[in-house]
Amino acid sequence: MDPTLLSLLDSIPQKSPRSKLEPHRELIRQLRRKGLHVSRHCVSEQSGLNIPADQIEFDIYENPRGRPNCQGKIAYRGPVSPTSGGWPKIKLDLTADERLVLPSVRREVFHPYSDRPEGGIWANCYAYEEAFGEKLRALGERTRPRDLYDVVNLYRHTDSRPTASVLRDVFQQKCDYKTIPVPTFESLVSHRQSLETMGSDMLAHQLPVLPPLSDFWDALPEIFTWILRGTEVPQRALIQHGAGETPVRTRVLPIGVPLRSRSTIEIIRFAAANHLCVDLSYDGSVRRIEPYSLRQTADGYLVLHAIRSDSGEHRSYRVGRMQDATVTSQVFMPRYAVELTSTGPLAIAPSTAMPRMPSMGRAARTTRQGPTYFYRCTVCQKTFNRKAMDGSLNPHKNPRGHPCPGRYGVYVRTKY
Repeated sequence: MDPTLLSLLDSIPQKSPRSKLEPHRELIRQLRRKGLHVSRHCVSEQSGLNIPADQIEFDIYENPRGRPNCQGKIAYRGPVSPTSGGWPKIKLDLTADERLVLPSVRREVFHPYSDRPEGGIWANCYAYEEAFGEKLRALGERTRPRDLYDVVNLYRHTDSRPTASVLRDVFQQKCDYKTIPVPTFESLVSHRQSLETMGSDMLAHQLPVLPPLSDFWDALPEIFTWILRGTEVPQRALIQHGAGETPVRTRVLPIGVPLRSRSTIEIIRFAAANHLCVDLSYDGSVRRIEPYSLRQTADGYLVLHAIRSDSGEHRSYRVGRMQDATVTSQVFMPRYAVELTSTGPLAIAPSTAMPRMPSMGRAARTTRQGPTYFYRCTVCQKTFNRKAMDGSLNPHKNPRGHPCPGRYGVYVRTKY
């Protein structure tokens, strides 16, 4: 976000009755003129999007705690936007009223398309623990269906899940800053009816299939017991797999995977994260499955491991032979660990002080700790190491010293 926007927002008095915000309406005009309209030209030139000035709407308002917030909408027209009806809009919320407990982390934006710039697209984001704590706080404070959905999904990413003590520390600080008591499952029980009433209106248009809200509600007791009491969560075993197979957790797939198969895998990932069965079209027939793990064989094939929902039998399916997949509304109780979610960040130690934002220069990125991932070029067979599960390759030479056209590598192994 343009620093001009944030500086203008910060210049509004931190505590002011609603009537006293009126003299600062001039800041709204400055916000639009000095910030958004400069950014608009830059974004339009680089993206090709049409962003008309008269379709930019912003307002500064006072939140329930008497602090200033800014909310706006930016309309655009692009290659895939509708040509009839209203303009599609991006909604922005800016706030100066939030406690950041942990330093931000730098993550690559998932962009598996041919126009991906060399080096990728990176953004500063919440630490996983920060996002989890913020969503828990929001669930206790406003109790909306999307907060329930997000909390349960964050909890189900078992590979990213922080320790209970770290999350409890973040959660406590979030609640203290908002001057609200730490929510418990019992404090949310009275809101269940309203959650069920609002669920369809708030979530149905955002998801391919709306999972039953009761399935997410039933997960809350275990989540709150784990956070507030530190009760250890039972760990499920991994589904049986073939010798030499390695799990594929990243959404960046080898370049040889067809576009149709990529779309099918994304559908299956969504179903697995929400514990929903899938109707899989495979070799000319349809079978209903519980998806668990995507793995790469020693020969380079991608294989989905699943359980047939009708017989309970373990089956594996070659990704290249899948014709289609459809998410159903049938919920399954996982028999094994679900390995189809992307890998998450390393755990961060608890903090009780407001942190300084760390420098994210080149040296900081190249010296970070963690596993090393090895990828083999699909053209020249040279092996490269990466600190992130990303198979994209920079221009390089083959073993004979000539430029290699290969720009993607197949995952080989991980070194810890």
